Amino acid sequence: MPSTFSQIYIQIVFAVKNREALILPDWEDRLYEYITGIIQNKGQKLIAINGMPDHIHIFIGMKPNCSISDLVREVKKSSNDFINENKLSKHKFSWQGGFGAFSYSHSHIDNVYKYIQNQKAHHKKQSFKDEYKLFLEKFKVDYDDKYLFDWILDA
Repeated sequence: MPSTFSQIYIQIVFAVKNREALILPDWEDRLYEYITGIIQNKGQKLIAINGMPDHIHIFIGMKPNCSISDLVREVKKSSNDFINENKLSKHKFSWQGGFGAFSYSHSHIDNVYKYIQNQKAHHKKQSFKDEYKLFLEKFKVDYDDKYLFDWILDA
């Protein structure tokens, strides 16, 4: 019986609406566990998840039967509902529209994993805006600044 074989590793990055710093340390682990469950229930393999108060990085091993857009839409919708229904944020929580998805080879798994796990230290040196633009440039993704995330600060 023929089978499908694949090796697809994707880092997904998305932000809180208006890049507000709403993801707090006292509940971020609950959020990551919830998102992990969504990804696993969709039959995908979570490799790493971490972020900052204003954005999140998710690194997954994807099977070709899953659309990245569908997966991200489900993660954002369900986690948004989870945060609001459990009143984890003092403010109405919402994810920003859009996301970044960047592919990696098997030889990069360890480096990407370490990069995501080291988000807190990394962002002491670099803003999310600079990080995100660097991803787009590194992966040669054409973009127009006016269509990037809504930035609270213009810095």
